[in-house]
Amino acid sequence: MSDATSPRPRIAIDCGQTGARVRVTDPDRPEPVVVELPGVRTDHAVIPQVADLVEQALGGRSLPGAELAAGVSGLTPGATRPDELLVACAAAGVTRVALAHDSVTSFLAANRLEPGAVVAAGTGVVTLGVGSATAKVDGWGMFGDAGSGYWIGRAGVEAALRAFDGRGAPTALTELAQTEFGPLDEIYMIMQGDPLRVRRTAGFAKIVAATAEAGDTVAHGIIESAAEELAVSVGAALRGAGWRPGDPWRVSWMGKVITTNPQLQARFRDLVATAQPGITTADPYGIPLDGVSLLLDLPGDNPITRLVAGAGR
Repeated sequence: MSDATSPRPRIAIDCGQTGARVRVTDPDRPEPVVVELPGVRTDHAVIPQVADLVEQALGGRSLPGAELAAGVSGLTPGATRPDELLVACAAAGVTRVALAHDSVTSFLAANRLEPGAVVAAGTGVVTLGVGSATAKVDGWGMFGDAGSGYWIGRAGVEAALRAFDGRGAPTALTELAQTEFGPLDEIYMIMQGDPLRVRRTAGFAKIVAATAEAGDTVAHGIIESAAEELAVSVGAALRGAGWRPGDPWRVSWMGKVITTNPQLQARFRDLVATAQPGITTADPYGIPLDGVSLLLDLPGDNPITRLVAGAGR
């Protein structure tokens, strides 16, 4: 932890697949600076991308003695290399690094150090439970991410194509998918060749949610199913973290999939509370960048500390 009498500069990075936010706190400046930048690509090496975000946020200048904390979407154990990140950011003045999967920073932002679970639902989704142990659920990308923006968007396009074929119920999503992606009889080729297909598909989730709110039965069913998937993941994370019926743990969330979708959030809260007696569902305490900053100040005896990789002094 930094010397409280002589605060060090801090760089906090919340790295998603769609975008990244960097908050630079410099004791020599009156207010923190927040910079919006493109997200990380999980099919490329992560550490160089994080180092590049630092350079962009600082505009090439150096912050001697800076502490860097980063929460990264899709960060795998093999890609978690804090020593490499420390070296890559040495020119920026970074002397200490804390690196974690964004499920960890989402938990800290949502629940601080209270036992419970967080579901972080954006383009993808991952759930983390923390109690006497820790348990990460889903976050499996193309093989999972049930209830995520991508999952909802893909389900919306599939429903549109089913209706187009006559295999499914009529839905307004058919016309909306064609407007968004192009002719339906060519959509699979259009999207297959688009390097932004994941992001574009996830973006269709907003249209599915708006169509559900407008009363479309098929879209409504997709949103309900997404809430059910997220609630199932939370239940698994709670049990894996040591929750027992009646324990007054806390469940919260991060990500626009839940925060901007009242129908999904209400259904999710009902399902979680019904399935896990004693659980409280509550709005998050802070934003993702707040959770990132907490990586640098975790107590050594908290189970979540074991999920953070550090380097430097």
